[in-house]
Amino acid sequence: MRVTLAEEIMLLSLDDESGQAKDRWTVGWIVAGGLLLELALAERVRVDGNRVEVVDTSSTGDALLDDRLEAIAAWAGSARAATVAAWLRKDQLKSIEATLAGLCARGIVTEERHRALGLFPVRRFPEADGTVERELRERLNRVVLEDAEPDLRTAGLIGLLHGARLHRLAFPGEPRKRVEPRMAAVAEGQWAAEAVQDTIRATQVAIMAATAAASAAAAAAAVS
Repeated sequence: MRVTLAEEIMLLSLDDESGQAKDRWTVGWIVAGGLLLELALAERVRVDGNRVEVVDTSSTGDALLDDRLEAIAAWAGSARAATVAAWLRKDQLKSIEATLAGLCARGIVTEERHRALGLFPVRRFPEADGTVERELRERLNRVVLEDAEPDLRTAGLIGLLHGARLHRLAFPGEPRKRVEPRMAAVAEGQWAAEAVQDTIRATQVAIMAATAAASAAAAAAAVS
């Protein structure tokens, strides 16, 4: 079963039993980044000087990607600063919802709703079919732990995870010092066209800037 990069990232972030997302704030950014990268790989968008440009509005054949492509096209045509960072900031929550809906529709996860303490609505997405995630983790293990040559999409996924410092989502049982050098090498390798590499770099910069700003705000709040 073929899933998008964004859906793969979402699967890695979801606890298989509880269905709760780990690192949800940062994951929102790279889920949106994964959709943007997928569209770049499909030659529907490109990043030029950090600006997002739609170059082809024809269908990709994937409902999730087509929906985000339509949204990007409408936004980029009217936004004064149609940068990667601005898009990720705007779309992260919608991207998560759209990605979870896609996983549910495929029967990979199920949605459960209840109220914590009888008051607060809680949604969980426990895994229903573990085949996709198992194959995904095996693919990541081959590239990072066994030094296999990555295909284009796997290299892109590793680049996003490395840029967001989310190594533990992909390799929860491995020491960071074992996986980080190889992930960095894959992320920095010349495995894709320059336009695709530009999308990865711009996404990484946007995520790092947002994470730094959030950390600074949290530190300031703690001091005050």
